Amino acid sequence: MTRAGFVALEAELKNLKSVERPAIIQAIAEARELGDLSENAEYHSAREKQSFIEGRIKELEGIIGLAEVIDPTTMSGTIKFGATVTLVDEDTDEEKTWQIVGEHEANIERGLLNIKSPIARALIGKDEGDSVEVRTPGGEKSYEVLKIQFI
Repeated sequence: MTRAGFVALEAELKNLKSVERPAIIQAIAEARELGDLSENAEYHSAREKQSFIEGRIKELEGIIGLAEVIDPTTMSGTIKFGATVTLVDEDTDEEKTWQIVGEHEANIERGLLNIKSPIARALIGKDEGDSVEVRTPGGEKSYEVLKIQFI
């Protein structure tokens, strides 16, 4: 996982523990004061949210505990984990830039590509100027690697 991904997961965990957890405990206490719990929708909703928060906390603690943080700025060469890659679609001439990251930090809308995705797997080991064929759910795509950066 990249340093940025690790920091984002740590921030989410801190927020869940210090903000969300106390807020939901307060919401449950207030819902209990309303009386009969068997017909109390606020109570049941708060308990469900509490369950989700506690599950996410456990999940994040597990991910963070096992995380191996890699600094892409120390790397160079062909495409590998952490590389920021600029590609051009050989059919449409549309340029796209993605950084190859771990699965827990991937977000395609932000240009963070899961290392396990078909595109990332096809890019691994390629160099600038190489052509890459990728089988996607939408069919075959051809890209040319324009630039590789480790930033």
